[in-house]
Amino acid sequence: MARNQLEVLNALDIAKTQLYHFTAIVIAGMGFFTDAYDLFCISTVTKLLGRIYYFDQNSKKPGALPPNVLAAVNGVALCGTLAGQLFFGWLGDKLGRKKVYGITLMLMVICSVASGLSFGNTAKSVMTTLCFFRFWLGFGIGGDYPLSATIMSEYANKKTRGAFIAAVFAMQGFGILAGGAVAIIVSAAFKNKYDRPSYQDDPIRSTALQADYVWRIILMFGAVPAVLTYYWRMKMPETARYTALVARNAKQAATDMSKVLQVEIEEERSKLEKIANKEPSYGLFSKEFLRRHGHHLLGTTTTWFLLDIAFYSQNLFQKDIFTAVGWLPAAKKMNAIEEVYRIARAQSIISLCSTVPGYWFTVALIDHMGRFTIQLTGFFFMTVFMFALSIPYYHWRGDKCGDSYCGGHHTAFIVLYSLTFFFANFGPNSTTFIVPAEVFPARIRSTCHGISAAAGKAGAIVGSFGFLYASQSTHAKQVESGYHKGIGIKNSLIILGVTNALGLLFTFLVPETNGKSLEELSGENDEEVGTEL
Repeated sequence: MARNQLEVLNALDIAKTQLYHFTAIVIAGMGFFTDAYDLFCISTVTKLLGRIYYFDQNSKKPGALPPNVLAAVNGVALCGTLAGQLFFGWLGDKLGRKKVYGITLMLMVICSVASGLSFGNTAKSVMTTLCFFRFWLGFGIGGDYPLSATIMSEYANKKTRGAFIAAVFAMQGFGILAGGAVAIIVSAAFKNKYDRPSYQDDPIRSTALQADYVWRIILMFGAVPAVLTYYWRMKMPETARYTALVARNAKQAATDMSKVLQVEIEEERSKLEKIANKEPSYGLFSKEFLRRHGHHLLGTTTTWFLLDIAFYSQNLFQKDIFTAVGWLPAAKKMNAIEEVYRIARAQSIISLCSTVPGYWFTVALIDHMGRFTIQLTGFFFMTVFMFALSIPYYHWRGDKCGDSYCGGHHTAFIVLYSLTFFFANFGPNSTTFIVPAEVFPARIRSTCHGISAAAGKAGAIVGSFGFLYASQSTHAKQVESGYHKGIGIKNSLIILGVTNALGLLFTFLVPETNGKSLEELSGENDEEVGTEL
């Protein structure tokens, strides 16, 4: 530690784990719980939207969203998230973490409710308003990424900082699980009250009129955890590192942290004057930043981009993969509400058995194994299991028998598929969130995290749109209505395996941050002052 390190920052680095740390984890983590719920709950209801608004009584198959509408419904929130990550990341460095934190949450509350209230009585009007509100929902969600990560990293001590940030992000797993649980509960309740025959038995009666309430309730529920968290977010003080190093008010930082940590922190007048008079040594668009952190930013953006291509492809379209391997029955053998129930149940099983445990393995081990090792290991096993799924794909799937597949090994496929989720979360899905909150200087930390996260969402957009079209059958007769021939599920999964392998290679650009203070990692303790460019 450099000799001009402020006592307030040193006190944060060496502070024992206490109640306030856990309070901060819950407050920031509930934002991520809401983020994950809102982003992934849509995958449980897209089939239902197709049945309700694109029903064709002359078709042998239930109604389905046209390709362009499905791509928009799945992807528009990701586009909003990308924009929100860039904007709120920048704003968090300009105005402060706390001032912006409440804005993102209120935007999420309003747009969650508005998504469920999407108005109109035609398919076009409902889908247009749904996409409009989900874009702005994503915009609010995007702000939560850089702000939550930065706030938690700046509050934490250096010994357990990785576990604290990982615990915030791990709430995403519970959010995904909650999305499935709410869909199960709502669909089960409506199914019991309004039971209907399957589509093949009665196409018209298979979709109850009350099914229109199901998807609206599921989407609107995302506002509940956000509302419950708002008051506590507003009570959080600004982080000491922002107050001292960016706002140049180390006295206020010492006062705030004395209350939080319940210890007396010296005022240090000489250091206060030095910090107040010191000019920032370099900006984001400078040669000095490029020299010190250019390779770090390249590493955090590329690995997050490559990860999210695979991660979001698997999450948003796992229902289609489950159907392709015969784990879910053909759509025409179910009624509309039953289909929601079965999709939600399948996704919840995957989440409970692999997604959630993966997150918490990271929380438990990250400060022992280190970020680099966990990320490298995660990408390695994601690559191995994806190739194990894709290369012998027809062995796992079996042969076509009418509307299903026979002679396959569906259980083994699902186990391997689950393991890719486990190592994504006990691996790069967690570490790509953590490292950008640690390696960059406080004055541009939120901005750089936002850039890294936005690169990830660009990958998610590539994955969600690309997989939708690429996974279509190579045989024209088996291609879904409105689509062109694709490369098939097998080749799509092979591409995801290659993507994971590239992520492994780019991991070597990411530094190990374990056990070091934020100022040591960012170079803010250096006594040499560069020139602003």
